[in-house]
This record gives sequence, structure tokens and C-alpha cells, in this order.
Amino acid sequence: MMRKHTRLIGWIAAVLVILAFCQLGRWQVQRMHEKEALLAQQVPARAQSLTLRQALAAPPVLRWVEDRGRFLPGTLLLDNQTRDGRAGIKVYQPFQSDDGARVLIDLGWLPMPPDRVIPPITPHSGPTALSGLLAPPPATGLALGPALSPAPQPGVWLASRMPPEEMARALSLPPGSLQVRVLRLDPALPSGYARDLELLPNTLPPSRHLGYAVQWFGLALTVLVVALVLEFRRHRRRRGTSRR
Repeated sequence: MMRKHTRLIGWIAAVLVILAFCQLGRWQVQRMHEKEALLAQQVPARAQSLTLRQALAAPPVLRWVEDRGRFLPGTLLLDNQTRDGRAGIKVYQPFQSDDGARVLIDLGWLPMPPDRVIPPITPHSGPTALSGLLAPPPATGLALGPALSPAPQPGVWLASRMPPEEMARALSLPPGSLQVRVLRLDPALPSGYARDLELLPNTLPPSRHLGYAVQWFGLALTVLVVALVLEFRRHRRRRGTSRR
């Protein structure tokens, strides 16, 4: 009876592990497809430009924006952003178009010194014309601690992640005035910092997700094979014992 219970528990544990590995592999495949779909949008997005209001009202896919407006006070610095292997921050400032639409502008990347003293930030001001790619914000780390904390420089916030409502409060903007998407400023424009239109910074490319999916499915198959081998050996021992 004890052996029967042990066998049942062993198979339950094996099935649970197999299901967990398969779920992880499925999630990796899903992430691969999501990122492939995002990359496929980039070229069509450049074919037609929209105003900021039009782009924000359209379905949330990549949109190329050309508009006029002015920068609003306040600066947000997204921490833990790498470029060419160096750690740094991404600089964002709110922008309002002439017809009242608002968005965070990705002004580019700055290196973070080893002592983590935030470099001085010169905010943009006044009317301006800009263009760029309306896209999801860059990937952030684990949601640990507060999303925003004030920097030593007045009007500047250091962010570990970008929840729209918390950003709006910190930047003294009306509730609901910011979306999850940000405007990646055209690298051809002279203002801002080091930047590009790379859609997957600080995150895995689709091919890496596929590789991890194969590993998880392979582990699931390995557990199944090991369980079947142990079951086969148990049957062989039972048959050998019954013949004696």
C-alpha cells in the first residue's frame, strides 16, 4: 500500500512539474509573437504621420507623429536603462500639442555615474515642432518599492517604472491625461540626448524567447521520459519478482 501511495504521489508531482514547464514555454512563445508583431508595425508606421491627438485616439499600435505644441514643466528619469552595455537613465518630459493632447516625450538616454549622482537636467520649454514614434515605454524591472521618488533637482523624479496615474500626479497633470505609450523622439531632431528608435531595448529579442521556450518544453519532455523510465523499471522488477 505504501509503495502504491508513493507511486501516485510521484506521478502527481511529475505531472505538476510538466504542466508548469509547459506553461512557462507557452508564455515564452506568446512573448515571442507579441514582440514579432511589434517589430512588424515599425515600417508601416513611418508611412503615414498623424497628429498626436489622432495617434492617441487610434488603436494602440505604433504610430508616427508629427505635431506642434509645447513642453510642460517636470522631468521623469527612468532608472536601470542600458545603452551599449552602460547603465543609465532615460529622460522624459511631458508635452502638450496645440490642440491639448498630452504625452511623455522620450528625450533620450544619459549615463548614470558610478556614485549614482543624477546629472543636472535642463528641461525643455517653449513652443516647438516635433516628430517621433508613439510606442510602448521601455521594459522595467520588478515592481519593488515606490514607482517614483523625488530627485535632488526640483521638478525631477526618478522612476523605477511608469504607472500613468502616478506620473500624472508627480508632474501636476490632470488625472487620466497620460497614457502608457510614450513618444520616441525622432533621432534626426537636434534636441535631446543619445537615442534611437530601437523598439526592444533592455529586453529579449524574439529569437531568445523562442530559445527559452524550447528549453522549457525540453525540460517538460525530460521529466516525462524520466517518469516513464522509472515506471518501466518498476514493472520489470514486479514481473521479475512474480516469476520467482
